[in-house]
Amino acid sequence: MASKEIIYKNNSYQLSYELANPSEQDVFLVLHGWGSSKEIMKQAFGQTLKTYKHVYLDMPGFGKSPNNSILTTKDYAQIVKLFLMELRVSPKIIMGHSFGGKISVLLDPPCLVLLSSSGVLVPKPWSVRMKIMLFKLLKPLGIQKLRQIFVSDDIKGMNHEMYETFKNVVNEDFEANFAKTQSKTLLFWGKKDTATPLWTAEKIKSLIPESALYPLEGDHFFFLKHSIFIAQTIETQCKETCL
Repeated sequence: MASKEIIYKNNSYQLSYELANPSEQDVFLVLHGWGSSKEIMKQAFGQTLKTYKHVYLDMPGFGKSPNNSILTTKDYAQIVKLFLMELRVSPKIIMGHSFGGKISVLLDPPCLVLLSSSGVLVPKPWSVRMKIMLFKLLKPLGIQKLRQIFVSDDIKGMNHEMYETFKNVVNEDFEANFAKTQSKTLLFWGKKDTATPLWTAEKIKSLIPESALYPLEGDHFFFLKHSIFIAQTIETQCKETCL
């Protein structure tokens, strides 16, 4: 494991990362989702695509990369770009899971791989809408301890800056960004995903001209059981793009 210090908007970010197949020339960057880390992505894909140099990155606020700034998705993309410049690499393939998918789109690689990417707004269930309404009613009363009862599991235990960051990114509509991408795009999705339902994948596919969708059995973390198929498909479909 290694780390790089990145300076962005006068703030310092110490980014933790790992490499696999470091002697290879073509680069494969892997970005985790919200509340996750590089470890789960390396667990899934570390033994695949052995003709590529893998870069597994903990983005600010996750894993072993701390964060004390309020960020947006565009900020994350800029920080990752600066990190890649520090490594002196230009990835031919960028894979992003969930929140990492939105960041990957902004990086505009030759070959883009989206694993249950967020970015298409999903209506909140009635129970969630009621919790939000109740929290807003109680907030003026100064009952701050109730925050831990009402907030999403995605942000429990996170600091104030990451809580504000979460509010910045959770309800983003990224459809215009998907429509702008010129990357050859492969979408892999869990058929039983409830966080980013399969219909959102179909929407993204309709927005990206050169894209293919592969629905697979499983939930939001379906890729843990299908990493070999995903890697083989990437190797086949991205080969010409990455020459």
